[in-house]
Amino acid sequence: MAVRYQLVIDCTDPDRLARFWAAALGYELAPPPAGFATWSDFYRELGVPEEELVDGANRISDPQGGGPAIWFQVVTEPKAVKNRLHIDVHASGGRSNPIEKRKQLVDAEAERLVALGARITVVMQQDGLDHYAVGMKDPEGNEFDIN
Repeated sequence: MAVRYQLVIDCTDPDRLARFWAAALGYELAPPPAGFATWSDFYRELGVPEEELVDGANRISDPQGGGPAIWFQVVTEPKAVKNRLHIDVHASGGRSNPIEKRKQLVDAEAERLVALGARITVVMQQDGLDHYAVGMKDPEGNEFDIN
């Protein structure tokens, strides 16, 4: 049986990354649990020390309920090495689209995410290979791909 899970991303600015990834994935900022005005209020109730709480958003969720919840956990140190896990954002419409159409869709999505604060690191294409992707980094340098 499959289990439910959430993805946790370490970062120095949870609010910025929560807003970036909500826009990137079509997610929404996750509302705090019933009875709490903010997530920090909820964490205080759990006994989390005040110095570990942050202002602003730090959780996002799929409004359709299909994707995992994502929590942006504040850490003091900046990202230093390559991710061991990354997100693939599927924007090409799938293999039913011709490769040129897929390239247009992927490039348009990459441009949209650049406008939100991401940066392009590499374009992945190879002659004879029916695949096209763009490697990117989010505002804190976490790698992800658009394909």
